[in-house]
Amino acid sequence: MENVSVSSAPKQSTRKEAPPQEKITLIINGSEQQIEVANWTSLLDLLREHLHLTGTKKGCDHGQCGACTILLDGKRINSCLSLAVMHDGAEITTIEGLANGDELHPVQQAFIEQDAFQCGYCTPGQICSAVGLLNEGKAKTDDDIRDLMSGNICRCGAYTNIFKVVKEAVDKNKSR
Repeated sequence: MENVSVSSAPKQSTRKEAPPQEKITLIINGSEQQIEVANWTSLLDLLREHLHLTGTKKGCDHGQCGACTILLDGKRINSCLSLAVMHDGAEITTIEGLANGDELHPVQQAFIEQDAFQCGYCTPGQICSAVGLLNEGKAKTDDDIRDLMSGNICRCGAYTNIFKVVKEAVDKNKSR
């Protein structure tokens, strides 16, 4: 029987190789960016960890809470469920990209005026979802608004005022 000491066993490299990267181009908040990213990087992680756009929140990381909602080509998506490499050439808008300089987006302003947030953690996702809802033009009734906003959870329970904001925005859109 041969004794093998730990020190004489073949050494495995503790150094990890860099993951393969893919170069993609995204238009993020109006600015074109070329980014090298691992194939398995979610849009959420790309925005938060690589581009330091931390307004988009990581809640459940399973697409169940909506805290990570962003606009992809004007439509809302859960950025935690989508790989960045799938969207080469797409236009992404985060909460940081909604305002026009110092002028808040009307939905952002309405959230403040209607006191539609408490802790604020879900607010960026709620606002992006509301803007996407308006872009999509699907909300015709109060029940539509409730249904289309149901993917965004507010653990503080500010739903009454969030609904008021979205309804007001939908009504303004109808009158245009």
